[in-house]
Amino acid sequence: MIVDNALYHEGVRVPLDDGDPSLGHARVPCGRGDFQWVGLHDPTDEELQQIATTFDLHPLAVEDAGDSHQRPKVERYGDTLFLVLKTLWYVDEDDAVETGEINLFIGPDFVITVRHGQGINLGTARRDLEQRAQVLEHGPMAVMYAICDRVVDEYEKVGASLEIDVDEVEESVFSPARTDDSVRIYTLKREIAEVRRAVMPLREPMRRFASAELSGIDEQTATYFRDVSDHLHRVSEVIDNLDVLLSTAFDAHLARISVQQNEDMRKISAGAALIVVPTLIAGIYGMNFDQMPELHWTYGYPFAIALMVGVSSVLLWFFKKSGWL
Repeated sequence: MIVDNALYHEGVRVPLDDGDPSLGHARVPCGRGDFQWVGLHDPTDEELQQIATTFDLHPLAVEDAGDSHQRPKVERYGDTLFLVLKTLWYVDEDDAVETGEINLFIGPDFVITVRHGQGINLGTARRDLEQRAQVLEHGPMAVMYAICDRVVDEYEKVGASLEIDVDEVEESVFSPARTDDSVRIYTLKREIAEVRRAVMPLREPMRRFASAELSGIDEQTATYFRDVSDHLHRVSEVIDNLDVLLSTAFDAHLARISVQQNEDMRKISAGAALIVVPTLIAGIYGMNFDQMPELHWTYGYPFAIALMVGVSSVLLWFFKKSGWL
């Protein structure tokens, strides 16, 4: 559906048809420096085709915009720039990174945003940008900057949430208590891979924007994108570091399991020895041969019991001293 539509003149919003978003199917004549911004959320194929026909969008770009499983990228089709962004948000209860997608068509006098999934509310981003007329004066590229900046800010929030969870995993792995962290480590590594698929491909488009390599981006506009690119690199470094920390934590977890198993085997062996020695003595004295030492001795039975207790006590002292028990 078309959720918003407006004309912007010198950085100020000019409502169309009293704010009726259905006018998004029509292209509004724009004066010098003016542009039209149409926002869509999970549009149907018919709605997307109407917009494509109205604004003369390339069919390949329209096909990509209809598919919510695109890789972040930037492409140029004639005078129109097509940008794909992945949106991320974190569900702490499930240690899950959820994803959405934003597709932007940037023309000389129009911006079309196609949002899939929940993710970032572009309505809020639009209202925030409308409070910054000095930015909106830069035209459609200002909208692209504002959306990229909002998306990357959300990446940083996801990275901060993942850092908290990774710290919890490290604390659990190295705690004295016995814990089973392998499942959570795997889950977090999988979610970090999801973040990487959104962050890493976006670095090259941001670099091109920041260096003003694409037509339509002047040096003044590129300054804004350099800030976004810096934040994006910071997020990518955080994600790389978290991935390394989780790999190290997983290795440490396996090492601790191995140590715990060795400790268990020592305790089992020591316990078995404490049982075996009395059993051996009782077995010997239970063979009922006539010619056995102490067999007919009055104190033979107490001696056998004392021998069992004495040997077991010595073994128990030795095992505790050596740390087996």
